[in-house]
Formats: sequence, structure tokens, C-alpha cells
Amino acid sequence: MTSPLDDAMKRLDMALGLLEASVSRRLEAERRKGSLETELQLMQDDRSRLAEELDGALTRLHRFEVATDDVSRRVQLAILAVQNVLAQAGQLALEEG
Repeated sequence: MTSPLDDAMKRLDMALGLLEASVSRRLEAERRKGSLETELQLMQDDRSRLAEELDGALTRLHRFEVATDDVSRRVQLAILAVQNVLAQAGQLALEEG
């Protein structure tokens, strides 16, 4: 037969074992939570950096579009000027011919 003290010690030992397991699970969950929070912060930092880079790229794109439109307009004007010169030269050739 076991004494009441032995029974109480076994129950205490089992309770301590359950408590240790519970604390271990809790510590592991907190560690994972910390890792997830760190990862989330890194992702938010990356998102902010990428948003800034996108804004910069959109600004550069807008500048290129404006420059392209200006160059296109100037090329059109140059084409018209050359066509006028050729037309005048052709007109002169007809008049002289």
C-alpha cells in the first residue's frame, strides 16, 4: 500500500509535469509570435520601400512621357518644314521648267 503522502507526491509530480509542459508550449508560442511580428515588420518595411520606389518610377515615367510628347511635336514640325521646303523647291522647278 502506498501512503497518502506518496499519493500526494505523485499527484504533485504530475501537476508539475503538466505545468512545465504548459509553460514550454506558451514560451514556444510567444517565440513564434515574436518571429511573426518581426517578419510582419520586415514586410511592412519592404512595402513602404517598394511604394516609394513605385512613386519615383511613376514620376520618371511621367517626365519621359512629357519629353516624348515634346520630341514628337518637334519632329512633326520638322517634317512639315521639310515638306514645305520640298514643295516650294518643286514649285520653283515647275515654274522654271
